[in-house]
Parts: sequence; C-alpha cells; structure tokens
Amino acid sequence: MKSVTKLGWIAYGLAIGVIILDQASKYWVLNVLRLPDLTTLPVVGPLHLTMVWNRGVSFGLLRADQDLIRWALTAFSLGVATWLVTWARTTDRPMMGYGLGLVIGGAVGNAIDRIRFGAVVDFFDISRLYFPWVFNVADSAITLGVVLLLLDLTRSETASPA
Repeated sequence: MKSVTKLGWIAYGLAIGVIILDQASKYWVLNVLRLPDLTTLPVVGPLHLTMVWNRGVSFGLLRADQDLIRWALTAFSLGVATWLVTWARTTDRPMMGYGLGLVIGGAVGNAIDRIRFGAVVDFFDISRLYFPWVFNVADSAITLGVVLLLLDLTRSETASPA
C-alpha cells in the first residue's frame, strides 16, 4: 500500500480545518448568538444570519423529514467522505487535493449535525443577492471543493517538451 502523499496530508489538514471552522461557527450561532429559528439578523450589506434547520442535503434539496432518510443521508455523507479520504491519499495534483479536502470536511461537518441534531444548522443568508438558499461553512466548502475538482478534471495533462 502506498504511503500518503504530501498533497494527501494537505487535503486531510484542510478537511480537519473545515470541520473545526464549520462546527465552531454553528456553535457560535446556536450557543452564543442563540439565534431563534427563522430569525434574521443583518450583518453587513446583503449578508444576514437566518437560523434554519435543514433536513435535506446541501441548500435544502431533497428534504429528509423521516428518521430513516436522515440516517441514510448521514451514512451516504460519511461513505462519500471515506471514499474521498482514500482518493486523497495518493493525489499528486494540488487542485484535486484542495478540492478533496474541502468536500471531505464539508461532508463530515454536515454529517456531525445530522447525528447530533437530526438536521443541519444553516445560517448564512444572502437572499438579498437573489440566492434563495441559506447555507453554512460546510456547504460552502463542498461547493468550492466540487468546483476545484471539476476544474482539475478539465485541466489537460501535457508532456513537457524534450
């Protein structure tokens, strides 16, 4: 079995950082601000904090009001994260490593919420910019990570001239 590459370790570190930032921000919203459900607090410009319990996947898609679906989503998220951890282990492409780390961290961050609360804590609200969903750090990390992975896939591998 190959050892973990330097970019693999960077991906793991990035994933841990995302999990910590995600859970700390949710702790802050729930325990420091104590933002009640569906209450909106203006922050700056179009950014507001609106407390929403998301029972679906990212951005509230595919609602999961039944406990069986909640656990299925949790298992799926952790399964994907495990698969990506294995993939990240041998990556040698920076954009791929960063993308994998972001998606792993976001998937685990939201899975932690589903296990602890039965739903994901969402609170970033930029609906004044016509973006209809309320989201969190984990959702942002997953989105950015997928974009990086797609960009990496479109990158052509060209051989250096001899």
